[in-house]
Amino acid sequence: MNNTNFAAPFQANGPIKPITCVEMHTAGEPTRILWSGFPELTGTLLEQRDQAKANSDQFRRLLMLEPRGHYDMYGAILRPETELVHAGDADIGVLFMHNEGFSTMCGHATIALGRFLVDSDESVFPRRGQLKYDPESRNTRLNLHVPCGLVKVTVPTLSTGKSDPSRPVSFISVPSFATAVSLEVPVPGPYRWPELQGRSSVTADFSYGGAYYCLISAEELGFPGGLAKLDLQRMDVATGLLKKAITTNPELKYLTQNAVTGEQGFLYSVMITDKGLGHVAASDGTAGFRAQQGVDTEETGLCFFANQQIDRSPTGGCVAARVALAHAKGQLSVGEKRLYNSLVTRSRKALAGFVGSVFEIAQRSVDVKVEGYAYYTGYHTFVVENEDGLGVDGFSMKDLVV
Repeated sequence: MNNTNFAAPFQANGPIKPITCVEMHTAGEPTRILWSGFPELTGTLLEQRDQAKANSDQFRRLLMLEPRGHYDMYGAILRPETELVHAGDADIGVLFMHNEGFSTMCGHATIALGRFLVDSDESVFPRRGQLKYDPESRNTRLNLHVPCGLVKVTVPTLSTGKSDPSRPVSFISVPSFATAVSLEVPVPGPYRWPELQGRSSVTADFSYGGAYYCLISAEELGFPGGLAKLDLQRMDVATGLLKKAITTNPELKYLTQNAVTGEQGFLYSVMITDKGLGHVAASDGTAGFRAQQGVDTEETGLCFFANQQIDRSPTGGCVAARVALAHAKGQLSVGEKRLYNSLVTRSRKALAGFVGSVFEIAQRSVDVKVEGYAYYTGYHTFVVENEDGLGVDGFSMKDLVV
């Protein structure tokens, strides 16, 4: 092994610098946390994100796609120095990445990061010693600077100073809001899918929770059996075409405009919702969790995001968006909780979904509290051999051109 020639990505003439990662999952959705080996980034967090997109996208592909990852891998890059960190508002920054590029927000990764950062030392997290532990609640609080703003994270902590995996991590979202309720969305001919059965429009909701989401029921999408009659391939096609019908229509651009800042964003995801699945039976393992959390209502969803990547978790950013939407519809008041399941959490007895609630109301938005569990799955040190034909790159079977 000592005779193998390794090259650090983008450092062919420099010393070998391995890429070190911690692997976690939140309700089944992976988070590959990079804490060492990423190319140097400088400036504000958004400037660092722009640099990563412009100069290090092969690095993203290297770690997210095959052979080191897969089409549905998700990653988080620790950024110890950002403008909010320097101002004392944040403890650390982070960039998120997936199969298509770099995200503005990620709730499931935030939950995983909460545990990892509390469990870290100053060599990984320089400001770890500044975090405040509350002995009464047995929680540690930290502020995370994400590309869409500041997220306040609360991490249950043991007397040893390490995170407590038996209690949920929670975070308070960036300001979240609905941008359209029960909107009739035109679907032009080229974007229609078979299940529409001749319809030229669908009715959907739109909301923001750090990223912009289109929320549509399975029945409205053309699947009368709901998510109980799962057809991933056809739902993949339908949501992909619906997303194109929205993003190519200039009259719908307002759906992705920030109600607080006025900034223009982009549609990140289509979430298929299903309230018809109802409550999970006690034998399915979540009745106790529902009672413990004081959950009033429940729904299940299937999230297609980025380049039709499927989220295994209930999607934390979309939980914030869904809570904001439910509040806009008059369905959730302050403090009232709703349990959000993914197909994975609903089918696995040992996994809990995410709990969402309105934490605070502002003039044009709400702050949402999201709660969930994350667990460690392992550690990786990635290398690149000089002779490797893939080199600093990755591939997807979906995108191969022969």
